[in-house]
Amino acid sequence: MRGPAIGAIGGALLLAGCASAPAEVATAPAPPAAPPPAPAAPAPAPTEAAKPPVALQYLYGSPEAAAAVRATNARIADYGVWRIKQRPKDSVVLAPGAGMEAPTFEPCGKKPFAAVFDADETLIWNLGPMRYFAEKGTAFDPKVWDQWEKTGVGKAIAMPGTVEMVNRLRAAGITVIANTNRTAANAKGSEDTLRAAGLGEFKHGETLFLMGDDAGGSSKDPRRAAIAAKYCVIILGGDQLGDFSQQFNARDLPAATRMALATGPAAAALWDKGWFLFPNPVYGPWEKLGWDDAFPSDKQWEPN
Repeated sequence: MRGPAIGAIGGALLLAGCASAPAEVATAPAPPAAPPPAPAAPAPAPTEAAKPPVALQYLYGSPEAAAAVRATNARIADYGVWRIKQRPKDSVVLAPGAGMEAPTFEPCGKKPFAAVFDADETLIWNLGPMRYFAEKGTAFDPKVWDQWEKTGVGKAIAMPGTVEMVNRLRAAGITVIANTNRTAANAKGSEDTLRAAGLGEFKHGETLFLMGDDAGGSSKDPRRAAIAAKYCVIILGGDQLGDFSQQFNARDLPAATRMALATGPAAAALWDKGWFLFPNPVYGPWEKLGWDDAFPSDKQWEPN
C-alpha cells in the first residue's frame, strides 16, 4: 500500500555586495536588475493517485463489500442456530496431524458449543492504521501496529452484520471466541477494542486467544487445539486460510498446491458448512504471487 510521494522543490536567489571592492569594480556600471520572480505555478489538480488504493476502497468503503460481509455473517448465524440442534459428533477443528487430503476432526463429546473467529478483518475493520499506512505510503510497520493494539480503542469498527451475528450466536448458547495474532502483551487493548466496537466482552485466556499464549508463534493451530479441548467448535471464521489450518501457510508451499488444498473436495465440504471466509483483498499470503500464479501462461492474450 504505497501512496504517491509528494514533494516540493523551492529556491532562493541571494545577492551580495562587496564593501571593499577594487576601484575598477566599484566604478563599473551597475548590472541590470534581476527580473521579478515568476508567479508560483498553481497546485496540480488531484489525481487518481491521491485516492486510497483500490483494495482499500473496495473493502472499507464499497457497498459491494458491505453486502458480501453482511451476507456471510447472516449465513454464520443461521448455520450456528441450525447446527446445535444436530448435536454434531465432531467439531470443525482439524485433529492434530490431520491433512486436508483425508481430514479428521476433534471430537465433540458433550462439550459446550463455540464459534471461533479471527479478529482483524473478520470481526473488526482496522480503519485507523489502514488509512495511516495508505496515506503515508508505507508498508506494514510492526511498531506502528503495536501502538495500534494498545491505543486504537474506538478507531476500529465492527464489520457489517457482525454485532447481530455475535448476539444471535450467544443467544443460542454458543460461546464466541476470538483467536487472533494480536499480541498477548497488548491483551487489554484488544479486549477494549472489541468491546468498543460493540462486540461485547472478550477475556484473555478464556474467550480471547493471542499470539504469545503458547510457543506456536503466529500459527493458530495450538490455540485452536486448546479451544477444541474445551469446546465443540462448530464454526471457524476468518479472512486468511491460516484461520482454519496452518498447513495452508506451510513454508515454501507452491501456489498451485495451496490452491488445490483450499478448493479440493475435502475443503469444499467445509466452506460455508462450518468454515466461513470473509473477503479481504487488502493483505494476505497471496501477496507473493507472480504473474503466472494468477494468470496461467496458456491464457495469455494480447490485442492485434
